[in-house]
Amino acid sequence: MPDWLAEYAALCAADRERGLPPEDLEHLAVASFLVGRDADVVPLRERALRLYVGRGEIERAVRCGFWCGYHLQNRGEVAQAQGWEQRLARMMTGRTTDTFEGMLLQVRAARLMMAGSGAAALPLFERSAEIADKGDDADLFTLAGLGRSRCLQMTGREADSTAALDEVMVHVVAGRAAPQVIGLAYCVMIDRSLGRFDLPRAREWTGALGRWVDEQRGMVPYRGSCLVHRAEILQLEGAWSDAARQAELACEQLAHSGEAVIGAAQYRVGELARLRGQWEVAEAAYTRAASCGYEVQPGLARLRLAQGRPDVATAGLRRALDEPSRDPRARCLLLAAQVEIGLATGDRDGARAAVAELDTVVEPHAAPFLNALVSHATGATLLADGATHAALAQLRRAAMTWQELDVPYEAARTRLLIAEACAALGDRDAAGMATGAARAVLARLGAVEVACPNASGPLSPRECEVLRLVATGMTNRVIAQRLVLSEKTVARHVSNILTKLGLGSRAAATAWAFEQGLV
Repeated sequence: MPDWLAEYAALCAADRERGLPPEDLEHLAVASFLVGRDADVVPLRERALRLYVGRGEIERAVRCGFWCGYHLQNRGEVAQAQGWEQRLARMMTGRTTDTFEGMLLQVRAARLMMAGSGAAALPLFERSAEIADKGDDADLFTLAGLGRSRCLQMTGREADSTAALDEVMVHVVAGRAAPQVIGLAYCVMIDRSLGRFDLPRAREWTGALGRWVDEQRGMVPYRGSCLVHRAEILQLEGAWSDAARQAELACEQLAHSGEAVIGAAQYRVGELARLRGQWEVAEAAYTRAASCGYEVQPGLARLRLAQGRPDVATAGLRRALDEPSRDPRARCLLLAAQVEIGLATGDRDGARAAVAELDTVVEPHAAPFLNALVSHATGATLLADGATHAALAQLRRAAMTWQELDVPYEAARTRLLIAEACAALGDRDAAGMATGAARAVLARLGAVEVACPNASGPLSPRECEVLRLVATGMTNRVIAQRLVLSEKTVARHVSNILTKLGLGSRAAATAWAFEQGLV
């Protein structure tokens, strides 16, 4: 088992004492990256490059330059990475080896891919992969395969993209590539799996990454954007505290990275805060994400709805839906939110339109997560329309899938709708049991922002939450502590509830809550 922290310390000491040869400087660069000293990587590679040039070993010098550009590109420092592309081209002038050609092709392909030209980059990656395969260069082959897979995805060839990625992972699992390449490949696979809503596959590769990290003593686990993926998986699994820590850590690690990656980390912080009722924290995180150019919908719309600002929620969501997007994952999540917010605000036509589009976008053989999303949205809309039996069938299908995928929050939200359907059909026992099971899960998760099951009712989501707690016998002080609010704010919510419902006491409000299936 390699001990990267020990190797890093030993190589640093040797470098201070006598200066390291270029081979050891390269090894120190790898160790620096793996123990979290990212800023040291490029300077160490540059030193090694100069020493190789001094020894006349141009091919090894070029490889050092290639790794400098690779590292800078991954950190989002695109301008410096392009500078290295030009430097490599000059170093290769007059030299026509396959290795030189393969590296330069890959650098150019990566630049084109990052600029959105997947079709132009694809043949360059393919040629680079051929050269790497011929020369048995596992690092270059793995990187070319990752790029090729991404370009295939960008050009709509999803099946070919998956096949290319699976081929790459054979080399990764065998441990043939360098550690920094292996870590990148795992993160790409996890990102791609989440992008297809393939939660079981994302979990499987996250576990494989974890096991590999455990074998690398001293390594800083889950770097950068991979932390964002891990936070999302933990959120779906219901480990919200762990997910929040991972998201916050990602924000720290990515502070000097590309804006899109920082925005994704901040958005995840906002989502986790919103789910737990920490609205000021969520708002600040969404604001930081937006400042990085990251799309903060549908999270911000759900926050606005919870704050009792349905018009703002609807406007923000419509703006996001009207903008062109090449990301089907994002579109599906926006449409699901449109159903939820449309029903909560009485816009049933908007909800039906969103369900219809979801049904068109999501094919029958799509990932189970997507099919459950469609079933939940369809069931909620049918329930609001009074088609209770049809709604119950869709909701049970969604709940079963959520349970199989082990995503407790989504399962609990669906069970609340099942409870409403059962109550509408006169089965109070089933309604009570479904409600109790859902509330137990939500309490364990620490969820405080849950949409009111009576979507057409007069109360805001926050007022529904306060009413549920009132109905359990909690005082305003206890409710304030539970929801992290002031007693004055809780008192105002209770007053608004009584006014909206035309009731004169907390006891009457409690009776109403039970009648509506809120508790």
